[in-house]
Amino acid sequence: MLLNVSYNNPEIRKKIDAEVGKPIPFMERIKQGGIGIGHLIITASSIEIQNLLALDKYRNKCNIELRPNGIIVGFRSLLESYALVIPYWKLTIYKGKSEEYSIYKDTYCIKIEAKKKNVHQFIKRILTEKEKQAPLSIEDL
Repeated sequence: MLLNVSYNNPEIRKKIDAEVGKPIPFMERIKQGGIGIGHLIITASSIEIQNLLALDKYRNKCNIELRPNGIIVGFRSLLESYALVIPYWKLTIYKGKSEEYSIYKDTYCIKIEAKKKNVHQFIKRILTEKEKQAPLSIEDL
């Protein structure tokens, strides 16, 4: 679900919370060593996202925030902020070249540059969290 989150809209916040859970409390964020990573360079994206990113001349960057049941990929275009809300069960991550990851949800795709070691570590953390959410057997469904 791609949403414009520029304004404080309770209905949009409820949609996001229903999809990926409420934000992680402050003390838990500290215990986990942070729940996000920013300034990721977008190298490619699906057409819907690319149409938004093409509106301005700045370098395309995004950030990723962990939530209890998924992730939020945030980016800006012009003066608007957008969020791609991805629950773990719809999240697919591929490692392309050694310095690129592709993040997929249905028809949406964002490819990010991963030249720094902390990006690789954060993607591993996302995959670990996704694994924790996965059912262990058919009876768990």
